[in-house]
Amino acid sequence: MTDRIIKPYLEERAAETQRAEQTRVYRRNQRIGLVMVAAGILGWWLWHTNPAWIFPTGWWRP
Repeated sequence: MTDRIIKPYLEERAAETQRAEQTRVYRRNQRIGLVMVAAGILGWWLWHTNPAWIFPTGWWRP
């Protein structure tokens, strides 16, 4: 039979706080990664598209 170890209350709360912080950092890193992927896709699309679609003739003149 396995013995169940009961942790002190403050130790449980510290573990929950640490887990919440790790989850927050993980979610932040996921968001940063998604933004990087989106920027990469946008950059690739801009690099491979027809320049006349992005900068039509005379776009720099008033």
